[in-house]
Amino acid sequence: MTKYAIYFHQQWVGDHPEEWYRTRVEPSTAVVRDMEAAGVLVFAGGLVEDMSLAFSADATSGAVVVTDGPYTETTEYLGGITIIDVPDIETAKMWAGRVAEGCGWPQELREVK
Repeated sequence: MTKYAIYFHQQWVGDHPEEWYRTRVEPSTAVVRDMEAAGVLVFAGGLVEDMSLAFSADATSGAVVVTDGPYTETTEYLGGITIIDVPDIETAKMWAGRVAEGCGWPQELREVK
């Protein structure tokens, strides 16, 4: 079995009315329940959008330095991630498609080494 990350950047979600987001809860959680039932779910969760709650750790200078904020200034940041453990890439693609359909916004799929 191979682990894959299915994730999205918050900016891919787009701007929608608050009601639209509420309509995405059940379809997206249904996919997670299906992953649990299939025995492929390792982890699924959304990340807090408030970037003031992000911290960076760096040890390239030889000393560990932890600072407030993201490591780099960027216009995109991770919004959520799901880790699955499946037998092949085709199965991973199927689950990534299900997550995209359930959430209503694009997802990216990458193998976890």
